[in-house]
Amino acid sequence: MIFHRLLAEIAAINLLDVLITLAAFIVLIGVMVVVHEFGHFAVAKLCKVRVEAFSFGFGPRLFGYVHGGTDYKVCALPLGGYVKMAGEQFSELSDAAAGTATIAPVSDPGALTSHPRWQQMLIGVAGPMANFILALVLMAFYYNFINEVPAVEIKETAVEWVIPGTPAAQAGVLPGDIIRRFAEANNPGWDKVVEQIALNPNQTVPVVVERDGKPVQLSFRVPTEMKDDGIAGMLTQFTTGPIHVVSVQAGMPAEQAGLRSGDGIQSVDGHPFHYVNSLRAYMQDGKGKPISLVVVRNGVVLPPVFARPALIGSDWLLGFKPQPPPTRRDPLPLKTSLVKSQQYFTDNSTLLLKVLERIFTRKIAASSALGGPLSIARAAGDAAESKSLEYMFSLGAQISISLGVINLMPFPILDGGMIFFLLIESVIRREINIAVKERIYQVAFFMIIALFAFLIFNDFAKLPLVEHLLKP
Repeated sequence: MIFHRLLAEIAAINLLDVLITLAAFIVLIGVMVVVHEFGHFAVAKLCKVRVEAFSFGFGPRLFGYVHGGTDYKVCALPLGGYVKMAGEQFSELSDAAAGTATIAPVSDPGALTSHPRWQQMLIGVAGPMANFILALVLMAFYYNFINEVPAVEIKETAVEWVIPGTPAAQAGVLPGDIIRRFAEANNPGWDKVVEQIALNPNQTVPVVVERDGKPVQLSFRVPTEMKDDGIAGMLTQFTTGPIHVVSVQAGMPAEQAGLRSGDGIQSVDGHPFHYVNSLRAYMQDGKGKPISLVVVRNGVVLPPVFARPALIGSDWLLGFKPQPPPTRRDPLPLKTSLVKSQQYFTDNSTLLLKVLERIFTRKIAASSALGGPLSIARAAGDAAESKSLEYMFSLGAQISISLGVINLMPFPILDGGMIFFLLIESVIRREINIAVKERIYQVAFFMIIALFAFLIFNDFAKLPLVEHLLKP
């Protein structure tokens, strides 16, 4: 049984999607890490520290050139990059793991350790600051030149569909409800609802919805982990009008039901869906049950037609390509763009700090809040396939902010750890014994490896293929 399920899941995997995801991941991580390392590089050069190598990628050197004593090179593994400075203690993780770290001789004026501690701290903080600047620039550029907004503005957060059996359904949320309060957010946009759910896993929070013009008080039990079923079972209304059909796949239920390109699906079993994800969630819950479609064609409402969704992999589908919710571009003035970019940075960095704080205080499970390389790759692939410029810019900015914040944490091997050691040495007015540093960095190195292994395992456990295989 499991073997047949495995074959079905593998058959449903699109090789092109995998290649797009892989390429998007390499580009995204490469850009983020190279920008981070360029921050270290630029300030090191300003402080006249000798930079021995600036590498794009890891592993064997493919090509490059040497200029001013620095080897600018491209290496075989294109997952980020690094800067190697003369005299840099623990410049490579392997040095710390093997216990071979050394201090550069005092007579070497170009060595990092020969420079004042304040310069070393500036070099350390320059990497995260470069990530922060990149996030600000990305979003300022997006708001100033692009700024995609819905073609039809939806001012209120209305619930389009509630999946039976989910936390939203158990809380009593109904399709058509307008969310007036969710946890600590009043009249929240959908992004604020998502934020409050992320901050309150396994907690019961107050919710107020407007139903038939009257407020209704609800208690919402936020799930411990989010699944691919909307947000805790709720799907919001992003646009008005029917679900527009762009094309119909031959031999699939949509074609058999008579759907054509240009049609609009006005309702399904009497439910006025506006967004295709609501229809998908409805079909998933129905598990292949025939559905009745009211279709609009050239402005004329046709008699209802019936279709039986087909099981493709683990999804019940009709077999048509929908039109995404329509958007328009509304570029903002430069000053407004800078303000919105700064607010975006503040909101996302604050949210990340709140999540980290709740992980350390054990209010949020690390397995549900943390994502590793596979999670980032999936997000990068989704962004590339979505063709949404807002999604692409926002994802790049969020990852850049995360990279900067995490690197500032006072943990050995991270930039924040180096800065923390330098601050201690500044207070005690002497160097910490190199043997002590080595031991600390060795322990930290293996802790980082263990964390990385946990993230990889956690990512695999969240893959749809693995989740479906583990289902009874």
